[in-house]
Amino acid sequence: MEDRVIAIGLLTARDLDRLGAGFSRAYPVDETPCFGELLRAIDAADRELWRERDEARLIARQGPLNGRR
Repeated sequence: MEDRVIAIGLLTARDLDRLGAGFSRAYPVDETPCFGELLRAIDAADRELWRERDEARLIARQGPLNGRR
């Protein structure tokens, strides 16, 4: 199974040249209000993911009996 990386970034043509042939697809996006909303939604989802991971780590560290009386 091939691991694939999906990323959203703001790149210039020079950035794409530096990435080379290993970078298979790029989709140009005009500056529109919708693009800003997309980036905000991605940031919010990322914060939620990290919050859930942090909570899971805290629970794992506490163990089944820690913090309970």
